[in-house]
Amino acid sequence: MRARYLVTVALVLGYSATAACSDGSQAPAAPSPGVSGSLPSAPASPPVASQPATNQTKPGIKLTAVPLPDGSFDVTENLVLPEATGRLPLQLPASGKNLPGMMAPTTPRVTNLKVAANGRSVPLGNTTITGAGFVRLPPGATKIQLTYRLSGSTVRATPSGSTRAGAAISPLTASVESTLPTDLTITSGLLNVVCPLLDEPRCAVGDPPRLTVRPAIPAGKALVVLQLNLPR
Repeated sequence: MRARYLVTVALVLGYSATAACSDGSQAPAAPSPGVSGSLPSAPASPPVASQPATNQTKPGIKLTAVPLPDGSFDVTENLVLPEATGRLPLQLPASGKNLPGMMAPTTPRVTNLKVAANGRSVPLGNTTITGAGFVRLPPGATKIQLTYRLSGSTVRATPSGSTRAGAAISPLTASVESTLPTDLTITSGLLNVVCPLLDEPRCAVGDPPRLTVRPAIPAGKALVVLQLNLPR
């Protein structure tokens, strides 16, 4: 069963913010688990019926992020590798205190992480990620899907009642191969996008409400800072 690959990411510039988002402890809409540190895994289980097939065959990362009212995101990453790997490194988005336009520190955290390799679920020893880690994959893994809840990576703008926020997003799998072309999709509310690691950081395409993120960003530079309106 082919894994599907959808991807999204983003962060905010040019406005002040005061408070970090909630910890997003509830289960995400898409199936997901979380991770912290190294994650030994058991042999692959049967195919994951809930994950539709994807026709993506070229190496790359596709990330889709669904904003939630509390500032967290339900994220799906679909990854196609040029060659098989048995070890998938994971890395959280950068903290907001190190990013332009993020006026308050952030503490990114992933919960409810789930991983599938070549269409089969990969058992995890831990489903929460608070730092760098990795997942052991079954032999021959080239098509990988991750679903998870990302929290702590958003800063709300003032006044406190506003839905305006800034957020920093990057693929958990960005460090597996820094040159992989990466597409990021934010499903709603996107107002502006900056990619601080690119030579040309202006990476928004189009205008709201159909604003998108520039496609095919190299994975090693696929950090996006979003300005968006959170859903109510």
